[in-house]
Amino acid sequence: MSDLIAYHLEDGIATLTLSNGKVNAISPDVISAFNAALDQAEQDRAVVIITGQPGILSGGYDLKVMTASPEQAIELVRQGSTLARRMLAHPFPVVIACSGHAVAKGAFLLLSVDYRIGMEGPFSIGLNEVQIGMTMHHAGIELARDRLRKSAFHRSVINGEMFNPLTAVDAGFLDKVVKPEELHAAALEVARQLKKINMKAHRNTKLKVRKELLETLDKAIEEDQHHPL
Repeated sequence: MSDLIAYHLEDGIATLTLSNGKVNAISPDVISAFNAALDQAEQDRAVVIITGQPGILSGGYDLKVMTASPEQAIELVRQGSTLARRMLAHPFPVVIACSGHAVAKGAFLLLSVDYRIGMEGPFSIGLNEVQIGMTMHHAGIELARDRLRKSAFHRSVINGEMFNPLTAVDAGFLDKVVKPEELHAAALEVARQLKKINMKAHRNTKLKVRKELLETLDKAIEEDQHHPL
């Protein structure tokens, strides 16, 4: 599929493995590869598992792009927010096997899918934008507002608080945490269970449940075009 995102289909489950340098940075090329992989998974009518390299899901947007110019930063965020919106409306279930750190856009990936499994270990999960001098974009705020617990939402978005895998469950970034050696098997087990549901009902219900969020994200993505980060 791509050097940046490996695509493996087996028994109706498509595993997308992100591999872009040491921190799995989200660049325009990675987003293009993500979209191509999701296109393929949709064609294959597969349940999707997204994972990263050992120790990291993603450290967030590619800082080389984010610091190149305000225009490039705004465009990368637009592409990333549009990908998140697409994942939230994907017609088949999407699972993340969080293989380590998930920071900034890496954590937003967790907020864009249907089920999230993390693994025990000294890993940081959260939205560090204000720590590194970025004013949070509208789409990010709305996604976090919808998917995080209210108490954790303010601490995460406004204070840049980071969570470990166990506290990330309570905050709303993850659904469960397993031992590192169990991560792959746990994700496959969840995917196999999700294969049993009626996909038409899943898709239609997902769109009903997330209707307001998707409409809010559409407005936020448009608004973010006019505000420097």
